[in-house]
Amino acid sequence: MNVRAQVSMVFHLDKCIGCHTCSIACKNIWTDRKGTEYMWWNNVETKPGTGYPTRWEDQEKYRGGWEMDPKKQGLKLKLQGRLGALGNIFHNPYLPSMDDYYEPWTYDYEHLFNAPEGDDQPTARAISMITGRHMDNIEAGPNWDDDLGGSPVYADSDPNLAALTPDERSQLNEIERVVFFYLPRICNHCLNPGCVAACPAGAPYKRGEDGLVLLNQEKCRGWRMCISGCPYKKTYFNWTTGKSEKCILCYPRLESGQPPACFHACVGRIRYLGVLLYDADRIEEVARAADRDLVDAQRGIILDPFDPKVIAAARAGGISDDMVVSAQRSPVYKFVKLWKLALPLHPEFRTLPMLFYVPPMLPVLAKLKDGLYEVDGADSEGLTPLLTSLKQARLPLRYMASLFSAGNEEVVEAVYRKLIAVRLHMRSQRVKDVPEVEAHRALAQGGITPEEAEAVFRLTSLPTFDERFVVPPMAREMAIEPTENPLARKQAAGFGFRRAAKRRW
Repeated sequence: MNVRAQVSMVFHLDKCIGCHTCSIACKNIWTDRKGTEYMWWNNVETKPGTGYPTRWEDQEKYRGGWEMDPKKQGLKLKLQGRLGALGNIFHNPYLPSMDDYYEPWTYDYEHLFNAPEGDDQPTARAISMITGRHMDNIEAGPNWDDDLGGSPVYADSDPNLAALTPDERSQLNEIERVVFFYLPRICNHCLNPGCVAACPAGAPYKRGEDGLVLLNQEKCRGWRMCISGCPYKKTYFNWTTGKSEKCILCYPRLESGQPPACFHACVGRIRYLGVLLYDADRIEEVARAADRDLVDAQRGIILDPFDPKVIAAARAGGISDDMVVSAQRSPVYKFVKLWKLALPLHPEFRTLPMLFYVPPMLPVLAKLKDGLYEVDGADSEGLTPLLTSLKQARLPLRYMASLFSAGNEEVVEAVYRKLIAVRLHMRSQRVKDVPEVEAHRALAQGGITPEEAEAVFRLTSLPTFDERFVVPPMAREMAIEPTENPLARKQAAGFGFRRAAKRRW
């Protein structure tokens, strides 16, 4: 057992309001330089929708992530092998184009403010931030399909809709079934990152002490294999410096004990950060699992931080006791491993992403009867009405399974059973509009105890800052601070001066 520590994240999608505050916080700090105008290390997409860059989930087009090699019964990069990397080193055919992103623009404010007096109102025309020329037709942007998840223009092009039946797809276009939700995305800092494996120069690397995936600018040669190798398209090319760049999870902030900027700025408080301990010896085994087993396999690689054997192995591997304590307090461990509520995004890419999502509660089609919502078919299978409503959701479970469980609907349904059970239990306790009998029945069908339900409610609805963000003591910070503490040096110098002054008197 090779125990490693990984800084991991959970996004609770039921709490995201699509305000893009996280995106702007990241943009202002990291990508406000020339050549980074089109980069959004953090972006918020509307689902169903095409995302950013357009159709990034379509790996037949972009060739990102890993796939099983039927001949060797092992993993291989979907992009190419070694000979393919050599052949494509000066021409990579699987890159998103500027049209797949968007051409960044600003406005001619100088003309607007300083135009001479005249009969017409001056305007600020759009100007390309790349060419400097006027742009007459702006056709795309980083959140161009924002709040338009039900539109036939964008939603119909969502690659995940391929998993739905023709009837389910046609129903999504009916106005009474229009529904969308928000999907914030950053770099997943995967355990088996495709960007690291794809780069011939070895510029992307995974930091050993905390698992962050970073990119060495000195080694980068601008071949952009990392962009193609990442199935989530979270590596970008700076067209000014000729180097690739990506989300670094604000590691300078982490090393000073602060959460990343997008986490800190989140209005909906949907973001959680903590440490997971995992067995690095099992990464290839987990990545080779069958599609329907990928979620359970990834949960299985995560270790119990309270297990004495795991603690001993962590110490033997150089992981500090403070890091283990942080793993024990981690909200990510609770959501992913303990309660099994958070799921990875597209586990079939086999990169083992360390960003997990709690799926959003889906609105249902129902009608009022005697002042109460009634769902057709309730109790037909011995289920509570809200659990039965999973079959009546406006967005089919098959769509959510395509996003979060490689098509395994049972995994997603188990999550929703627990989420609905928590809601019914808390309503029976707080609002008292749900009979306790029904709440107990929902808890049993969701496989969750009343104590766990209250803990889930607490961490979802009422968490403090320190409960949402358990920032571990980073190894570099721990190594530097004891020897480079300026306050300690100043105090020591002050005490020495006072002692010398006292002797003189």
